[in-house]
Amino acid sequence: MVRVTTPGVRLLPNAITVLALCAGLSSVQFALIGNYPMAIASIGIAAVLDSLDGRIARLLDATSKMGQELDSLSDGISFGVAPALVLYVWHAEGERIGWVVSLIFAVCMILRLARFNTLIEDTEQPPYAGEFFVGVPAPMGGLLAMLPLILELQFGQGWWSHQYTVWVWTIAVAALLISRIPTLSLKTVKAPPKAIAPLLVGVGLLAAAIIQFPLVALAIAMVLYLAHIPYSMYRQRWLAGHPEAWMAPPRERRAIRRSSSRRRLGLRPPLRRVVAGAAQRVRLQRGEQHVARAPRTISPEKDRDNGRGPRRRSWRRIGLRKR
Repeated sequence: MVRVTTPGVRLLPNAITVLALCAGLSSVQFALIGNYPMAIASIGIAAVLDSLDGRIARLLDATSKMGQELDSLSDGISFGVAPALVLYVWHAEGERIGWVVSLIFAVCMILRLARFNTLIEDTEQPPYAGEFFVGVPAPMGGLLAMLPLILELQFGQGWWSHQYTVWVWTIAVAALLISRIPTLSLKTVKAPPKAIAPLLVGVGLLAAAIIQFPLVALAIAMVLYLAHIPYSMYRQRWLAGHPEAWMAPPRERRAIRRSSSRRRLGLRPPLRRVVAGAAQRVRLQRGEQHVARAPRTISPEKDRDNGRGPRRRSWRRIGLRKR
């Protein structure tokens, strides 16, 4: 069955992309008039719209080559050019080094998007490659570059708002954009049915935190994102060394990870011992074999043959007093 989409449906994802472009570029206008909170909010709105256009296009079966190119151009302006200009207006004060750093950030963002477009057409990647981004994605890179400005608006001036600190931080974020460091992709994260209700509650709490404390919530989210990078590197390296887990569901993948960690530590499965009465049974986990030991009994005749005579009862052992 061929699914036919109307021109209006095909227009919707591209319209969202254009709105993201307008929101990102509007941040420069807010920075020029000194309204930096709205400049940060504009880049955040552009990031939200950028995460929606691709999903809506796949949901409506309205993907196209033009939409992909438009999305890349929009990301380059909204998360590359706009944050660089906002930082230049905020802290450069006409200095040449500030303009050089802004150019470096914008160029690195464009290079990151160009590499992303080439990786989409690469069909020789392993199956687990779709779970990771190569480097920091464009929306998060644009927001990370604004972190010093966010901290100054929330906590005032400090070492985080020093001019040279801002430039070093901007270059570091630019390096993360073009690096080969794997970062997790939320597009492939699947939640079990039991976790849906707690996740919805968490989304509600996150929305409340953003409404009441927008700058603090945004800063914490970016710090947590940076903290997840070591785990993402470990996960990508583990998947590269375990091909049997590439197509496995999450539950089987966790079982493979536990078994591989046990083998690496050289641990054996524990033996279960069950004692009942005078017999001791040892159950082996692998072969399910049972070995029973009978109690050792020595008859009085055998004791006489050994020259020791019959064994006497110990009154103290059985808990009776001797009369």
